[in-house]
Amino acid sequence: MLINLEKILNNLVKILVEKNLKLSLCESCTGGLISKICTDLDGSSQWFSGSIVSYSNEFKQIIGVKKTVLEKFGAVSQDTADEMSASTLKLTKADICLSITGIAGPNGGSKEKPVGTVYFSYIDKFGFKAKEKCFFSGTRNEIRNLAARKGIQIILDCVADIKSQ
Repeated sequence: MLINLEKILNNLVKILVEKNLKLSLCESCTGGLISKICTDLDGSSQWFSGSIVSYSNEFKQIIGVKKTVLEKFGAVSQDTADEMSASTLKLTKADICLSITGIAGPNGGSKEKPVGTVYFSYIDKFGFKAKEKCFFSGTRNEIRNLAARKGIQIILDCVADIKSQ
């Protein structure tokens, strides 16, 4: 798995640098893990703008998620993920942004949203949006790592389609 992650990251970095794109992130259930993975790479300041770890509902509102969205759909929802990515893109003035919100467990799940439910939302300054809902299983740490890896893959898939700037 580490070899695949390393390959995904190398491909992502190559595209971001070639296309002169800056990445920002808004993480909830991963608690900044994707940001850590990105900034562990030498030269990441060339393509990584920064991130927000928006864990609580109150902090999600501070960055721009509407209270009504949180009340109607919950913190773990596609609507919340979409507002997290749009708000973070605007706040960071980056070119692209991925947000992630979910339930890493071991507690907090429900019948409708079991532990391992994770929502991703990608947005870029060119108007492209992508979203995905995934279900992961395992320990809290395993779910967070699988979600981080999936998030990086989503970014790679989306930026590969952006025409060179």
